[in-house]
Amino acid sequence: MFRKEVLDNGLRVVTERIPSVRSVSIGIWVDVGSRDEQPGEEGLSHFIEHMVFKGTRRRSAEAISREIDALGGELNAFTSREGTTFYAKVLDEHVGEGIDLLADIFHHSRFDAREVTKEKQVVLEEISMVEDDPEDYLYDLHTKNAFRTHPLGRPILGEVATIQALRRPRVLAFRDRHYRPSQVVISVAGNFSFAPVLRQVKAAFGGAWGQGRVSDRRIPPTLARGIRVRTKPLEQAHLCFGLKGVSQRDKDRYGAYALNAILGGGVSSRLFQEVREKRGLAYSIYSSVMCFTDSGLLTVYAGARPDVAPRVMGLVLAELRRLQAKPVGRAELARAKSQLKGNLMLGLESTSSRMSKLAKDEMYYGRHVPLREIMADIDAVSVDQLSRLSRELLDDRHLTVTALGPLKKKDVECVMQ
Repeated sequence: MFRKEVLDNGLRVVTERIPSVRSVSIGIWVDVGSRDEQPGEEGLSHFIEHMVFKGTRRRSAEAISREIDALGGELNAFTSREGTTFYAKVLDEHVGEGIDLLADIFHHSRFDAREVTKEKQVVLEEISMVEDDPEDYLYDLHTKNAFRTHPLGRPILGEVATIQALRRPRVLAFRDRHYRPSQVVISVAGNFSFAPVLRQVKAAFGGAWGQGRVSDRRIPPTLARGIRVRTKPLEQAHLCFGLKGVSQRDKDRYGAYALNAILGGGVSSRLFQEVREKRGLAYSIYSSVMCFTDSGLLTVYAGARPDVAPRVMGLVLAELRRLQAKPVGRAELARAKSQLKGNLMLGLESTSSRMSKLAKDEMYYGRHVPLREIMADIDAVSVDQLSRLSRELLDDRHLTVTALGPLKKKDVECVMQ
């Protein structure tokens, strides 16, 4: 059963009781991510995510780790372009301890100057690790190529120079500016009793705290067009094709998800079948959709040997144009709809995923979106809608191409002409 409460300070609490399970997932979702950072602040959202685990007034970093292990649970966090999330998953008998632990690291982390210095080195290693992973590194280059100087184009981990220059006062100033009750959603899903959980959440997160004001709000990006090649001695050429996407609130979002499923969202998709199954030109090829509050990006990724990379690029472009020129068949659309509904339902079989859905619904739509409503929206996607979206989203005028590996820019330009 779903319930929502808004505390006196504006913090929102969304819950779903699932009595058939033995776990409870608790999340603190803060509406601030890498796109909310100003020049010189790149990586601060992610750095704060690291620092909350480095000790509080009541617990050392080691005590935090020992306590969650003693509960047989999981405590972690992640940062995206539009949010920062701290979460715990525990057995239902330990829900109180889980909330207490999350509240402590959220409110009372010490941000010790020595820990800040040490954690900077950890994040710099994390950046190096990304640069050693071709696919991860390509996606950072790709978003920067697609969004250029817009904050969405910045890497979530930050830049090396920015991390090296970080000092404790700047970290705390960023946290105080953005971590306010009205920017926070607490989400709880699993086997728990509502009244005691709400009392504990009110005691820990109610009242006056984080009274700073956020003056800078998000500005929608403009998708750039162009080719960027980063030459690097790798075994494969890694390619990203970026196209216009849809926002989280766009009425066409389920149509875009269906279009993505048909293009490259599964093993029966056109790109997987044409490039891998029929011709054996790539092991990994797929498409994906990134949706933000006010914009989106549809991306095709492929990894191939340098000598066949031009053929792969040509096949991707041909499929994009074919989707624009010829309507999708009803059977293909029906298969895409079934795929979307199956992925959604199977993905919601854990308390962690239920907790995430509750929070995202609240942050993006301000309400709980029932599964039956989502299913109806998927069923309503039509062939005509997909034809229109193909023309709007797959237009070459919106295309940006990013390549990483043993390629030169002229190799890509020859195919794109």
